Amino acid sequence: MDFTQIIGHEKSIEILKKEIRNKTVSHSYIFEGEEGLGKKKVALAFAKTLLCKEQKLDPCNKCVSCMKFDSENHSDLFIIEAEKGLIKKGKIDELIKKISTAPFESPRKVFIINDCHLMNKEGMNALLKTLEEPPEYINIILITSNPNQMLPTILSRCQSIKFNPVEANKIIDMLVDYYGKDKEEAEFISNFTKGSVGKSIEISQSDDFFNKRDEIITIIDDLLKGDRTKVFSSFSFFNENKDKIHEILDMLLLYFRDLMIYKKIGNNPIIINKDKIEYLSSQSSIDSEKINDIIDNIQKTKELIKGNVNFQLSIETMLLSIQEEN
Repeated sequence: MDFTQIIGHEKSIEILKKEIRNKTVSHSYIFEGEEGLGKKKVALAFAKTLLCKEQKLDPCNKCVSCMKFDSENHSDLFIIEAEKGLIKKGKIDELIKKISTAPFESPRKVFIINDCHLMNKEGMNALLKTLEEPPEYINIILITSNPNQMLPTILSRCQSIKFNPVEANKIIDMLVDYYGKDKEEAEFISNFTKGSVGKSIEISQSDDFFNKRDEIITIIDDLLKGDRTKVFSSFSFFNENKDKIHEILDMLLLYFRDLMIYKKIGNNPIIINKDKIEYLSSQSSIDSEKINDIIDNIQKTKELIKGNVNFQLSIETMLLSIQEEN
């Protein structure tokens, strides 16, 4: 792992390299950005560079330190991950003990806390004390998709590196060149994931993502044709894919967004479900206000499910509203 293997984030990487060049590397960073953008990959490449024996702007990938890093056996690198959606104080206590001892084989010790917003309050307070008076030889990299859940005092003691969605053309090229996707599939994935490299790769390796999309669009078509029996018979599909429900609801939103575009301006390059033009054409007689109402209902369903409202009732109400809107 090094900076050359990272898609996008040139600005963030240049900031980090500039600090290495100027010998102004901070003791603590917080990498902020939506899930799946590649924050952890950048953190690992940065850590490898800091630990490399050559001490240059990129890891040499040849020294003992780099070899140990690649084999996940470096004695001066520590990575903390959440367990069951939580980083307990005990994990932070272990980290603090390791911080108190000098590096074993490198000039530094690097600590990466992934999804740091999942630390409990006690863990954050314990970490804060370390951030206030860090030893000279440590670098702590906090990674988060939700900085609002962090203590403001922790944020104020870290240098923020913000990560933005990766440009669509870079994700498309990656999916075509390295993951064997054709241009149309790659464009759809890139638009669907909104610049998330990790999510794009995950979808590209999924055997049934596009099959699920086909099932959803068939369900939509039946509902819009007025098949009331489809409301309740379709629930099993959503229930079987409950672990991916937000992804499925996003597919619904994207489809109705395309339907609105098709209705207003016809077949256009900005339509994302390009391979479903026949469906969009047959459904374009639906009133624009009704399409907006459907989109609002799907958004509402997403919020209800996030709030742990009855799953079956939420889904069936949404499906019924789509059928009734026609």
